[in-house]
Amino acid sequence: MLGIVALSLIALCIFGAGLMAVRSGNLVHSVLWLAVALASTSAMYLVVGATFLSAVQIILYTGGVITLMLFGVMLTDRNETTKIGNPSGRRALGAITALAMFGLIVAAVSQTDFLGGGGTLVDTQALGRALLTDHLLAFEALSMLLLAAMLAAIVVARRRDP
Repeated sequence: MLGIVALSLIALCIFGAGLMAVRSGNLVHSVLWLAVALASTSAMYLVVGATFLSAVQIILYTGGVITLMLFGVMLTDRNETTKIGNPSGRRALGAITALAMFGLIVAAVSQTDFLGGGGTLVDTQALGRALLTDHLLAFEALSMLLLAAMLAAIVVARRRDP
């Protein structure tokens, strides 16, 4: 029962932070609200017992991605007095889509026994051993793909308009 209450409070925090990230007119505030949502997701992983995922969430997303997004926002030229609005007239379609997604998530969660401990417990040492022995080719291919994406991003960013 305590787990359900904790998950509900964390889900409410994630929802509130996500809503504030979308509704905020200031880009820096939006990124910071996104950081709150990602940190809350890490807390949710902790509650369900996925400590490795929680640590990865904090290190990669909350630490790395949010830092890069803040650098990107801070390094771009922007007018401080201009507020960014959403002039789209499709708010009703967006609300219907959001409600449909919420319904799908509720249906999936209600059919899942995520607090029952039905999964196998894998420690970090076993995960590292599996990545560097059984799945070494896939691990190295992913490393090369990420390196190529990083080099392509650098080339695109350095390209000068004539």
